[in-house]
Formats: sequence, C-alpha cells, structure tokens
Amino acid sequence: MRAGLRRGRAALESPADGERSPVLQRAREAIVQAQGHATPMYGIAAALAIAVPLFIGTITGNAVQGSVIALGAYLVALRAPEGPYGTRARNLAVGVVVVAVGSGIGGLLSERTWLPVLVVPPLVALGTAIPRIGSTAGLAVLLSAVRPPSDVILIGVLELIGGLLVAVLLLAPWPARRLRPLNTALSDTADAVAEALDAVAQEIGAPDASLLDDVDVTDPDLLAITRIPDWEAKRRAASEALTTARATYGLYRSGRGRQDPTRPERLIEGLARVLHETVTLQAVLEATRNYPPDRPWQEETQTAIWALAARLRLISGTIATGGEAPLGREESAAVRRMGRAAEHIRRAGLAGDEDLVAVALIGQVRRSVDRIAGEVARTRRITAGGLRIGLSPPRMPATLSPAPVLGRIRNAVRTRSPRFRQVSRVYLTALVTMALAAALHLQFGHWMTITAMLSLRATYGETVEHLVQRFGGTAAGSAVAAIILAIAPGQSTIAVIAFCFAVAGYAMRSVNYTYWALFGTPLAMMLLEYSTPSDWLTAGQRIVLTLGGTVIAYLAVRLLWPAGHVERLPVLLGRLLDRHADLVRAAADVLAGERTRLPYDKIVAAERAAEAVAETRTRLGHERLPDTVLITELGTAVDAAHRVRDHLITVAKLSREEAVDTGPIPEILDRLADQFEEAAELLEDEEHDPKAETPTEALSEELADLDTHLSKLTRRRRAELSSGVDRDEFTPLRHALLQVSGTRHVIRLLREDTGTVIDSSLQAAEPRP
Repeated sequence: MRAGLRRGRAALESPADGERSPVLQRAREAIVQAQGHATPMYGIAAALAIAVPLFIGTITGNAVQGSVIALGAYLVALRAPEGPYGTRARNLAVGVVVVAVGSGIGGLLSERTWLPVLVVPPLVALGTAIPRIGSTAGLAVLLSAVRPPSDVILIGVLELIGGLLVAVLLLAPWPARRLRPLNTALSDTADAVAEALDAVAQEIGAPDASLLDDVDVTDPDLLAITRIPDWEAKRRAASEALTTARATYGLYRSGRGRQDPTRPERLIEGLARVLHETVTLQAVLEATRNYPPDRPWQEETQTAIWALAARLRLISGTIATGGEAPLGREESAAVRRMGRAAEHIRRAGLAGDEDLVAVALIGQVRRSVDRIAGEVARTRRITAGGLRIGLSPPRMPATLSPAPVLGRIRNAVRTRSPRFRQVSRVYLTALVTMALAAALHLQFGHWMTITAMLSLRATYGETVEHLVQRFGGTAAGSAVAAIILAIAPGQSTIAVIAFCFAVAGYAMRSVNYTYWALFGTPLAMMLLEYSTPSDWLTAGQRIVLTLGGTVIAYLAVRLLWPAGHVERLPVLLGRLLDRHADLVRAAADVLAGERTRLPYDKIVAAERAAEAVAETRTRLGHERLPDTVLITELGTAVDAAHRVRDHLITVAKLSREEAVDTGPIPEILDRLADQFEEAAELLEDEEHDPKAETPTEALSEELADLDTHLSKLTRRRRAELSSGVDRDEFTPLRHALLQVSGTRHVIRLLREDTGTVIDSSLQAAEPRP
C-alpha cells in the first residue's frame, strides 16, 4: 500500500513520460487507439473487392475496365454500414444504386467544362441533407466526370458490378453472424447496468470525496484509485446502452406484429427494470446518510450489490459468446446475508432500540436488493434459454406520400435550421470550388472540390480538425503515391500495393481521419490513373489543390452564416422543460393510483430532450470563440435534468405496492410540474424580462408539511405497536411509514434539481451580444 502511495506521489510530482518523449507517447496513444477501434475484417473485404478486379483486368488485358469496377467497389465501401445485417444490406443496396446512377451521370458530363459545375454541387448538398445518400452520390458523379469519355452504360454497369462485389463480401458472414450486433448491444447493456450497480456499491459508507475534487490528477492509474465511480455518469451510460439495445433490436424487424414479446425484448425490459430499481436503491441509500442505523449493515449491503453486478457480468459474457460462457448459480448467498442483517435491524426497531425511520429505510434497501436479485434471476433464465430471432419478409413503408418530407423541408427552410444552413454552406462551397476549377482549366481541380466537400463540418472546430487531417494526410499520401506510380515495375505490382493501402485505409478509417487521408489518397490516385503512371509534378499539383480546397473550406466556415445552434436554444430548452413537466405529472398520477408505473415513452421523451440540449452544447464547444458561460449553464441544466428523471423513477418505484397516505407529496409534484410549464412559457415569450422573478419557489411550506407528516406517521406507528398490533404484521400504517420515509429525501433533491434545471435554462436562453 505504501509503495503504491509513493508511486502515486511520484506520478504527481515528477514530469509525465509524454513530456520527456512526446514522440513515443503519441505513438503509444496511436497504437492503443488503433487497437480499440480498427476494423481489419472490413479492411480486408474492401481491399479484396478493389484488388481482385485490378488483377483480373491486368491479366486479361482490360486494365481500364478493371479499374472502373474497383472504383465502384471503392465508393460503395466508403459507406461503412453498421448495425444488423439487414440494415447493412439496405444501406449497401442504396449505395450500389447511387454509385451506378452517379457514374452514369458523371460519364455524360465527361470533358464538359461548365456542365458539371451545375450538376455536382446540388448532388453534394443532397448528400449532406440526406445521410442515407451521404457523399457517395457527389463522389460518384465527380470521379466519373474527370475520367476520359467512354460508354456511359458500360461505365455504370462496371461500377455496379464493383459495388455488388464489395456488398457481397461485406454481407458474406450474414448467416453465421446475423445476431452478433444484437448480442453485442445486449452484452454491452448488461455490462453498463453492472457498472451502475458497482457505482452504487462503491458509494456505501464512502467518505466525502469533495476534498479530492480540487486535486488535479492526470495519471489515469492514480485517478482510478482516488476517484470512486461517478454514479450519474454510470447511470447515464447504462440508459444510453438500453436505448441503443432497443434501437438495434428494432432494426431486425422480426418481432413486429407479434403479440408476445420475443426473448431479446424480455431481456431488454428486464435490464431496464434492474436499472430503474438501481436508481431507487441509490436514492434510498443516499437517504440513509441522514438516518443511519446503529447496527452494521453497510458491508453486507455492499457485498450483495457487488454480487448482483458480478451475476450481470456473467450474463453479459454468456450473451457475447453465444452461450459458451458459464452463467453461474441462480441464488446469491450475499443477498441472503444482507437480508439477515436487515432483519436484525428491523427486530431492533420493533424493540425500540433503533429509530423507526432508519429501520424503514433499511427495509426499503432490502426490498430494492431483493427485487434486483429477482430481475437478475429472470434475466439469467431468459439468457439460458437462448436469444433466437426468426426471419421475416421485408415490409413496405406505411405510406409513400412525400407530404411529410416536404413538410420537414419547408419547416427547415422557414426556421433556417442548422442542417439547412449546413446544406447551403456545402452547396455554395462546392459551387465555388468547381467554378474555379472550370475557369482556370485545372486538370486535377476535383481534388480541391473533394477536400472542401468532405472536410466542411457543421462547426468551426470540427471543420478545422478535418482540414488539418485531410491536408496532412493528402500531402503525405500524394507523395507516397507519386513514388509508387513512378517506380512501380508494372500494373500487377500496383494492384498489390493498392490492396495493402486499401486494407490499411479502410481498417484504420474509424480510428482517425488522418489515417484515411494518408492511405485513401494514394488508393484513389492509383484507381483513377491505374493505366496512366503519375509523376512528381502531378503529386505537387494535387497537394496545391488540396491546400486550395482547405483554404476555401476554412473561409466558408469562417465567413458564411453561423450554424444557428444558439438561435434554436429557446426551442430546445422549452421542449426540455415541457417533457419533464409531463414526467412529473405522470409521477403524481402514480402516487394517486391512476397509473401503475411511469410510462416508458415519457421517460424516453424527457431523456431525448435533454440529449438534444447536450448535443447542442457539444457543438457550441467547437465554435471558434466558444461561450464558456453558456456552455456551463447548458451542462448544469442537462445534468440536473438527468437527476430529475432519476428522482421521479425513485418516487414511482417507492409507491408501487398499494395506495397509502402520502401527505403533501402529490401536491409538491404538481407544484413542480407547474414550475416547469411556467418556465417553458417564459422561454416562448420573446419579450420576457430575463431578470424577472422565475417560477422556481422554495416550497418550504409544503416540505415542512412533509416533515410534519412523517413525524405523525412515526408517532402513529409507535402507538399502533403499543396497542398490541403484531410487530411483524404489515399494516397500512407501517407501509405508509416505509414509503414516506424513503420518498422524503428524494422529494427534497427533486425540488433542488428542478430549480437548477429551470434557472440554468432561463439563464442559457438570455440574449447574448
């Protein structure tokens, strides 16, 4: 232990290794990053689809036709589809059609000076507006237009063959690995929920860690032992994993129309119940800090929660390995020991040796642990039965009417949404670069257009990052390509080198854009000029034109209209407040007995509203001069909104058994919902005074009534016991004491976080110079 502390002190006091050897440190980070994100099988499949046509074309004396087929494979492989294989197939099918049609259109534009200037920019803008099309259409037309004139139909057919070839190779593992994306999503979800349980266990009996918050620890190994897991971060990660799992399952389309839920659906819902119960457990444990019992309970509770997290990890391993990993035993001795410790405290309370509120809280802890254990056991049985999904025929869309699409387009134009602004910026940039290339008769002007269209992003920071990566990788890749094309002894050697570059480029594309620019640039040059060797002058021209595209893209993101994220903040924040008001109303209905549980759709709607604000906050951080005050306010509002949802889940879970006298709690929830709605109305009022009184109120009178109500329940429970009622009998009064004692602390936290969400939202929506 002392040796570890000495190593930690040395890590804080001595200079970091990166300061002594920055090159080695960066190389090490690059290797670690590549090991975590590289996709070698994707690289090999794309490389085979590119290299095989080159070899066959060279052997048969049809090198030009082989390079056209390889170019089609190159363009379709750029799409890198993810998700279930059905989704990948649909994505690749769209890519194949777009490439075939685009290459045909490009063939018609070959050796025409100004006609491509009118045709290509709208296609580039269309790809920006419709992610399903992406940059494939613009690249297909542009790269076909710069080739020598040829048979348009033949070119389209050849690129269609190349697209089909790469699609077949990427979809070849379909029969054996059809469920792998779903298994991965489910396994990740189980791991994320287990980590949330670990975070709850770690906080039991932990000292106040606020003193460590002022210490700047940079060593990740030391950070792991000086910071306990962040509950809010772990809970949010688990919620996002559940959302991803639901979305992944929805893409399979095989469970639609069924009356009974499939096994994956039951597993997802089981993990969701575990997470919601974990949220309740964390809140009750937080309340025990104010009312701790005198007898030991923390160690047994902590061990029980860790044991449940370990069982979830066994389930995760079984899902990930397709049933090969062991599931372990169904029952847990640690949970039984925790139950005995809670029973000991309960008996002490009945004897008058423990505070009844503390006894009630420990009873709630025991119930939450038992419910989590039950859900984990059910999840284990579902996993043991196997996660199988049948096949179903594809379904046609519900409607083919273009009215909804046209409505969204009109709304985007009317409101000048961020996407509309980005589409307009991309269109104008592509138009300028192509017009310059046509006016100056630049032979390789398409490199300038490609650099500008692929590097221009929605924010200043993202655009600059891509421009630097694009120019650096293109400059190095052009030099490498010039050397290879100048010294290569023949086309067969070039095909082998193209295969190697394709493997490296596509495999490392998801790691860093610089890698793709470094390996993808020589690959594209080899495909476009497979039968015409290049030289150093050509490489220099490409570097200069890439620099020109970099400058134009920078000027576009710097001088053209802003992205519009700040202008949309009042709308996003108003939606955030409205969705949380609906969720608070639903929680009040649960307490009133009108609902049995919080509606899942309302929880998701509130979560998505918060994530929309968080995404805008991230984009604002990429601006040239980020407004740090605004970014901080948005972060505060989003974090508090996540806590509000946790509190409401806890309140609903604690009131699930039967209706009891909850005192002023429903009234408090209604008042909080009113405050959310009033704040949303203030955001809609463009003439409201930012300094005026906000709808957040102290609610001190209602909270005082809640404390009085809890005291009355405690006295009535003692009187009930004194009147001769069996101490083990579960009476309505005993249940009311259990419920209100666990809810009281949560209601106070809910009031505080509601005020934080409202105040931060109103502050963030204030006009800024």
